Amino acid sequence: MQVDSPEKLRNVAVAGHNDTGKTTLVSSLLYAGGVTTRMHRVEDGNTLTDFDHEEVERRISIGLAPCFVPWQQHKVNLLDCPGYGIFFTETKAGLRAADTVVLCVNGVSAVEVNTERVWDFAAEIGLPLLVNLTKMDRERADFGRTLDALHKRFGRLILPVQIPIGQEAGFTGVVDLVGLKAWRFTRGGNGKATPAEIPPELADEVETHRSRLIEAVAETDDSLMEGFFESGTLPQQDLESGLRKAVARRQVFPLTLTAGAHGIGASTLLDAFLALLPSPVEREPFPAKNLGGEDVGLKADAAGAPAALVFKTLSDPFTGKISILRVVSGTLSSDTSLYNPRTEDSERIGHLMLLQGKQGSNVPKVVAGDIVGVAKLKTTITGDTLCTKERPVRIAWINIPEAAMTFAVEPKSKGDEEKIGDALHRLIDEDPSLHAGRDPETHEHLLSGTGQLHIEIAVAKLKHRFHVDLFLHPPKVPYRETILKPADGHGRHKKQTGGRGQFADCRIKVEPLPRGEDFAFADEIFGGAIPNNYRPAVEKGIQDARRRGYLAGYPMVDFKVRLLDGQYHDVDSSEMAFKIAGSLAFKDAMANAKPTILEPVMKVEIHTTEDFMGDIMGDLSHRRGRPQGMDAVNGAQVIKASVPMSEMLDYDRHLTAMTQGRSSFHMEFSHYEEVPRLVQDKLIAEYQKHRKEEQE
Repeated sequence: MQVDSPEKLRNVAVAGHNDTGKTTLVSSLLYAGGVTTRMHRVEDGNTLTDFDHEEVERRISIGLAPCFVPWQQHKVNLLDCPGYGIFFTETKAGLRAADTVVLCVNGVSAVEVNTERVWDFAAEIGLPLLVNLTKMDRERADFGRTLDALHKRFGRLILPVQIPIGQEAGFTGVVDLVGLKAWRFTRGGNGKATPAEIPPELADEVETHRSRLIEAVAETDDSLMEGFFESGTLPQQDLESGLRKAVARRQVFPLTLTAGAHGIGASTLLDAFLALLPSPVEREPFPAKNLGGEDVGLKADAAGAPAALVFKTLSDPFTGKISILRVVSGTLSSDTSLYNPRTEDSERIGHLMLLQGKQGSNVPKVVAGDIVGVAKLKTTITGDTLCTKERPVRIAWINIPEAAMTFAVEPKSKGDEEKIGDALHRLIDEDPSLHAGRDPETHEHLLSGTGQLHIEIAVAKLKHRFHVDLFLHPPKVPYRETILKPADGHGRHKKQTGGRGQFADCRIKVEPLPRGEDFAFADEIFGGAIPNNYRPAVEKGIQDARRRGYLAGYPMVDFKVRLLDGQYHDVDSSEMAFKIAGSLAFKDAMANAKPTILEPVMKVEIHTTEDFMGDIMGDLSHRRGRPQGMDAVNGAQVIKASVPMSEMLDYDRHLTAMTQGRSSFHMEFSHYEEVPRLVQDKLIAEYQKHRKEEQE
């Protein structure tokens, strides 16, 4: 469906907590709009917006997916957002690209953790919001109780524009409080409503909620308030126009009702989208900056300079890369070129595709406000802006969170070693909250993400899409070894085997250095005890030995070596001999320098609520954590602590279980400090056992 005017568009992000029925709701809207010929279901694995193999297998939404519904000469673009917290980056991308968010709230379980996260992010970026109560046909679904919970958490500006006809399994329709009409649905039908009489038993409830709605709308505008004071109500036209403006300004948050699995409320929700939600023209200018860093809000002007935001990338080994764009300004035509300010390259725009999930239909052009797919862009990635070179801008994007958890990955077959890098790169194109790299010390491939499930799903995608089969295990902790006191060392290498022999002798002194100083070498020989050309070999032997460690195979750091004296032989001495002597002197000195093991300590910040403070503090104590303070930030409690890295490898899973997913954490490296003796003994024993197994 091609739209020639931004006024005919609605861009709606469907978001909320997991298991609130978002994908089912989207499927019912598609069915009601005639996009599909039957109701698609998550259980059947055939929904348009859960098309990834892992989504079908796990029956959860993993990635952001676009689709659209033609409705009453309008085009409603829907962005189906994941509900799990570990995929919240995808949800934020959907909200950034949309003009309104439909916050799905389970009519049974009411406010949940990601209900709050969606609400807070919508407020952060100034996005209008409509609340939709889902699963209203379920046992224990309760309109009044859920509305009270929403008011308690988010305030009383959440106002019903519909009330239910019937409850639980008897939920069969809604009363439209704005138009004062009742609509009935056939359970399991096509989602289209039949007009009906308002049930007499609902008359008082209709009057109560409609009066509150009228009063709230009147309070948003001085002229409306004057008319309200004079007559005690508002004319129908003023109510409708005032409500629409109030929603766009985030002064009112309308509430609707659905039971998506049975199509109840589908057509009335689509009607509400057109009646209540702003078009791209009616929203605030889209935030953007010019290359000088100045704010230049972009309006949805179809005649303006083209500018588009790439908010999602789909990567498939067969179809290639598809970039999904929100056209913010101007009109995009196929077979043209746009400029990418980040890469300073031009990108050819080939076919433009209107997307139903991953299925596309070609169109010659799209106007400002619309959403479109473009295939095979060369250097453009998620978050980039495409615009004209004459009017370069950067459209506002979201902050990608730092990884909360890292795992090491290794191929199950040697043939996959070369494939890993390319496959990970293509996966990160699709999901920028994934991070990959190679540890220069342990030489492990590392894969980082927002949680353990996030990384496990990424590994499953690698296997299914790119045929790269990986083992997943916690990364090695980069322990270090150091010394606590000065010591002398003597290394003598002498070997005679017929013909030219080997001889080298050196004396050194090792001394501790402050943390973070790594290693220093000082040549303090006076005279020719060791010739100048052999002295670097002594340092090289010590360097090689310190990298292998002394106690448990970890690199030795934060010490200084002073080369004091030595002996050489005119014929039998060589660089190799002095390299061996240097390593022997290192080992001799270590035996008396009181060597110890250091561990990395992380600076950790945990965002939680008052309810879980005690449990979290107790758990940190068991992990050898040391609290560094607590702050209150935006209604949340932030616990700061120093915790050894080895104790944080499984923290994401434990924190989620301990706080029902209502807490998050961030950590970064702080410093190294000495490992407790019991832990050291365990590390040394494991190292010795491993060495013994290798020798056998």
